[in-house]
Amino acid sequence: MENPPLATVRTIADLRARVREWRGQGLRIGFVPTMGALHDGHITLVRTAKTRCDKVVVSIFVNPTQFGPNEDFDAYPRNEAADLDRLVSAHADLAYLPTVDIMYPPGTSTTVNVTGLTERLCGAARPGHFQGVTTVVTKLLLQVLPDAAFFGEKDYQQLKTITRMARDLDIPAEIAGVPTVREADGLALSSRNVYLSPTQRQQALAIPRTLQALAQRLAGGADAGPHLRWGIDELLRGGFDSVDYLELCDAEDLTPLTHVGARPARLIVAARIGKTRLLDNIGVGPI
Repeated sequence: MENPPLATVRTIADLRARVREWRGQGLRIGFVPTMGALHDGHITLVRTAKTRCDKVVVSIFVNPTQFGPNEDFDAYPRNEAADLDRLVSAHADLAYLPTVDIMYPPGTSTTVNVTGLTERLCGAARPGHFQGVTTVVTKLLLQVLPDAAFFGEKDYQQLKTITRMARDLDIPAEIAGVPTVREADGLALSSRNVYLSPTQRQQALAIPRTLQALAQRLAGGADAGPHLRWGIDELLRGGFDSVDYLELCDAEDLTPLTHVGARPARLIVAARIGKTRLLDNIGVGPI
């Protein structure tokens, strides 16, 4: 059975015209924003959206405003043709491929900033990153106006930040989190995994291995401090060059916790191996 055709649009006007047509038919619209370099994690988002919506829009836009001056914007993997082929196989209905000038016309001066959730963790390690994320996602949500937008839990702080942003700004879209997709050996799928050498790829398994061990150590309510220090040492022994953070946080507001208690918690990590920065997290508790 042949895959259905995938329509592509590159302007806001063409995007809105297609969505307006679907709205006129009473269809439910799902949206998956991406920066391309699509892997099975992205495809899982698309397929999840297909189960809950009649039509699914996928955007591909490498957003320059969420990269710092010493980060990998220019080197970020891009392969539009391969990405579109993957979207055809996933039965996406529309690919939205805006340019930088479409997303940020000359003279653009408005940004969106979510306070409280963004100052720590990746926000501390990457100043300005979340402002870039929340600004572009706000624009995309207002351009598409979906019923639901789907985000992976691997970027957990991003998911919680976007959820808060949509609530605070009364954006009429459900923000749906989708569990992290992993390789068979446990490594979380990421577009940046392509940067890893074969040796680094094996060393990267220290992240899921350490998170699982920590979850077991903390599940009974033990003091998190010594165990988190052990976890950082494990990552460094496993081949990571540095650890930006390894924390036990409240699963909703991301405040740091000293132990697992009655509320759901999350172990969250960002660590660097070579030039690659990897993120991961797992749920812990409650007890």
